Amino acid sequence: MPTQRKATIRQRRSLFEDAVRIVEAEYGSDLTLDDVAHRVASSRRQLQRAYSEIGDTTFRDHLTAVRMERAAVLLAAPEGTIKDIARLVGYRQPAQFAKAFRRAHGVSPSDHRARSLKDRVRRAA
Repeated sequence: MPTQRKATIRQRRSLFEDAVRIVEAEYGSDLTLDDVAHRVASSRRQLQRAYSEIGDTTFRDHLTAVRMERAAVLLAAPEGTIKDIARLVGYRQPAQFAKAFRRAHGVSPSDHRARSLKDRVRRAA
């Protein structure tokens, strides 16, 4: 594999960092690779390369990871239904959310919530 120029690496790092900021701020909306690429003034392929080379991931995997991280935090609180949390983190279908959450965390959203609340009670005691 040819060595990349420093300017190319800098450009890809900048694209990746800009995309990460957008995903972190707007993970609950219908973000697509094309939308984010347009917003960071890049082509779809250049942003894919930035994700691969700088972030060692894909756009979809990054977006899902952010959503699942936020969902875990929201589920740890007793407020809101699982359906509401699914919508807040960008899923229209609760079943798709539950499947993605189970894949990411190894437990269902309701089991995660129950464990989190049980841990909270134990710590308070």
